[in-house]
Amino acid sequence: MTDDPADARSDAVITLLLVDDHPVVRDGLRGMFESAPGFTVLGEASDGVQAVALTALLDPDVVLMDLRMPGGNGVEAIAELTRRGARAKVLVLTTYDTDSDTLPAIEAGATGYLLKDAPRDELFTAVRAAAEGRTVLSPAVASRLVSAVRAPAPAAEALSAREREVLALVAKGTSNREIARVLFISEATVKTHLTHLYGKLGVKDRAAAVATAYDRGILG
Repeated sequence: MTDDPADARSDAVITLLLVDDHPVVRDGLRGMFESAPGFTVLGEASDGVQAVALTALLDPDVVLMDLRMPGGNGVEAIAELTRRGARAKVLVLTTYDTDSDTLPAIEAGATGYLLKDAPRDELFTAVRAAAEGRTVLSPAVASRLVSAVRAPAPAAEALSAREREVLALVAKGTSNREIARVLFISEATVKTHLTHLYGKLGVKDRAAAVATAYDRGILG
């Protein structure tokens, strides 16, 4: 037996919560980790809401979190876990490495970000590092983050009055059909306005548009 704290940490079993909306993916990850020494899978969640609840219940060392899931996405779950001061470290494991996915996840409090094509050993190493509170980023994601930090902020193109109206309704959770009814325009026109404001804000979906708009002071 050793008195070296580093050796003691290396012998400790790391507990995991697997979060992914695809059962096949969860099964594969569970099999992978349960076949390797030093890991124990405490549970599985199929969306962000379940992830937050099970993290509070099971208190895992690491939450392996997918991002895009119906019923509650990963970024929202990460932000909620951060708000609650959860002990668990969140390691994102997803197929998406776009700026609209990467940056919000890191800003929300994720300890690391890996892509699902990462080799098995790389994933094990990343989980161990995350459990110790060390940041782990796939090379592609690290490159994107460095570029985002170094690149000058693009000049924001002003939204039109109508685009602001559409965005404000989107922020309230209003559907395209309801927006069309409220503004007396067609759904196709609503979609056109959304496409234009997405381009101006540099985002790809409604949630990112709302978040960016609040961040830039366009809303609120």
